[in-house]
Amino acid sequence: MQGVGLSRRVELFTVPVDTLRLSESLDLAWALFGAAPPGRPCLVLTPNPELVMQAQRDPELLAAARAADVALADGVGVVWALRRQGVRVPERVTGVDFMLRLLGLAAQHGTPVYLLGARPHVVAAAARRAVERFPGLQLVGAADGYFAARGEEPEALRRVAASGAQLLLLGMGAPDQLRFLYRHRAEFGAVRLAMGVGGSLDVLSGLTARAPAGIRRLGLEWFWRLVHEPRRWRRQLALPRFAFAVLRAGRSAVRPGTRAVQVGGAGALDGATPGP
Repeated sequence: MQGVGLSRRVELFTVPVDTLRLSESLDLAWALFGAAPPGRPCLVLTPNPELVMQAQRDPELLAAARAADVALADGVGVVWALRRQGVRVPERVTGVDFMLRLLGLAAQHGTPVYLLGARPHVVAAAARRAVERFPGLQLVGAADGYFAARGEEPEALRRVAASGAQLLLLGMGAPDQLRFLYRHRAEFGAVRLAMGVGGSLDVLSGLTARAPAGIRRLGLEWFWRLVHEPRRWRRQLALPRFAFAVLRAGRSAVRPGTRAVQVGGAGALDGATPGP
């Protein structure tokens, strides 16, 4: 494509969602990556029903979500809600698929990457698998996500900044990862794109299996994960509350986005090479 053009952004209960294909989302993110000034990295959001509902009760979380430069149509419930209100969503763009494609671009263009999050053995395995899967990937750091519990948040930020990373993938789970990125995005040094990836580091590590493709196509990945991780049942309670809120609000649940992004130039898949 010859440039990203006007991002098709809508808001679901004031949480932004970009109704783009995976390739378009990557083009948008990579173009913003190339234009990001120091201390203001592009932020990538993966909204799902749980986040949308939490944001209605948490002003800081809502502000963080609305600060996102790219908001993937990730959650199957989010896609359902938008389509129900007549919004054209060309496809669901999952955070893990986006992350993997982003790592491929980083390897292709020599972009330094930092993995932060998950348990120590998980992020270590994810780092090994990333280097194996994406030849040429410049992985400049990997650390677990329990630094705050150890009182080491300032040190974690210092290490990210000192690494020279330009792409930061943070796997702390929602909403903590979104709050962390929003609060500290000016402290990441050379980072030009930051994304909260949740459990995607577990998938990248090979220690957690993804739902089969057929299950994902049916939009039942959430149920598959619940069967394999029963402790998630409390989190899934947000789904019926979200569905009821969408049905009750009707068309008022969705409005045109107020922060549509205009980006020119070559797209990521046309060989744009922002990097070192």
